[in-house]
Amino acid sequence: MAERLHAVLREFKNAADVGTPNDRVSDALLERVDQLARIDLPDLESEPLQLQPESLDLILSALAFQFINDLPGVLAQIRRALRPDGLFLAAMIGGDTLTELRQSFASAEAECEGGVSPRVAPFADLRDIGALLQRAGFALPVTDVDRIVVRYDDAFALMQDLRRMGSTNILVERRRTPTRRATMLRMAQIYRERFADADGRIRATFDVIWLSGWAPHGSQQKPLKPGSAQASLAEAVKKPMK
Repeated sequence: MAERLHAVLREFKNAADVGTPNDRVSDALLERVDQLARIDLPDLESEPLQLQPESLDLILSALAFQFINDLPGVLAQIRRALRPDGLFLAAMIGGDTLTELRQSFASAEAECEGGVSPRVAPFADLRDIGALLQRAGFALPVTDVDRIVVRYDDAFALMQDLRRMGSTNILVERRRTPTRRATMLRMAQIYRERFADADGRIRATFDVIWLSGWAPHGSQQKPLKPGSAQASLAEAVKKPMK
């Protein structure tokens, strides 16, 4: 987060860290801002963020937005809280995160229990995030992804790690009965068969989606109007190379 913000050549007076689960982002950015507030995400979706309209030059968030049900609403509130030409920069888990675990559970349940229940929460796609930034009214929206592959001894070690993160299954439509031992063992077997390296350790994918956007301002670059081009691409392609 600090590296990406370092590329922005401007000063930020008032900033807020929204929902980041620890102080590491705030501590890393204290030298770049005059005032930095920490804003917790509300427990209830109907509760608004504690942000005043057009009160901030910079809003940050790290690894929190994947837990939000109403992400479009939160992005709209953040957009309103930024002053003109204010910056929003965030990172969230998305994309193909935990796709190996999702596939292994689905195959094991289909074999052992005759049906599939949701085990891994759905994650936002990179293109969807870009569309949400535009919908919220951000100018110059940008999204990209960092893929991190973590290796574990087995699927149970991965699940223990997720539990320690506080990332267990909280989906409303999850299966309410305890998972059968045979299903769990078959899931671990399928995981190893499909996603193990030569040394026997399994892979787990985590996609970190980065998103940024600016509150609109007259000084920002704007796309040219359709039909305003002074040269024809078709004619340029036809010209022989010298």
